[in-house]
Amino acid sequence: MRIMGLDVGTKNIGVALGDETCTIAQAKGVVRREKDSQAITCIVEILEEFDVKEIVVGLPIHMDGREGLRAEDSKNFAKKLQKKTGLPVHLWDERLSTKEMEDVLIKADVSRKKRKKVIDKLAAQIILQGYLDCRQNR
Repeated sequence: MRIMGLDVGTKNIGVALGDETCTIAQAKGVVRREKDSQAITCIVEILEEFDVKEIVVGLPIHMDGREGLRAEDSKNFAKKLQKKTGLPVHLWDERLSTKEMEDVLIKADVSRKKRKKVIDKLAAQIILQGYLDCRQNR
């Protein structure tokens, strides 16, 4: 069984996939988000190609625990995705996932231009890895 992780942004959606043992998350790519319906169609193609059975959507929560507009947008996208696919869709606290990945890339001396190209899919990888690690520890 595979699980997909998504980092939902206003323009791009980072995509990561877990391995078949649900142990390791790997960055897969980025889906452009011009319209939700178009983005969901692209995501469904990936779901079918890799026989994904669950989806994890990052939930951007403020450091003080409040949910803002970005969290509401992620929740709405997750509902649309669940309705379209019928798969379980889990929301996962993604506080600092993008920041964490950006710090790693900066330390690795990756240029700003290259960071911009990979940050979304790597944030999705961190979101999914956190979820997979939590599942392992239950």
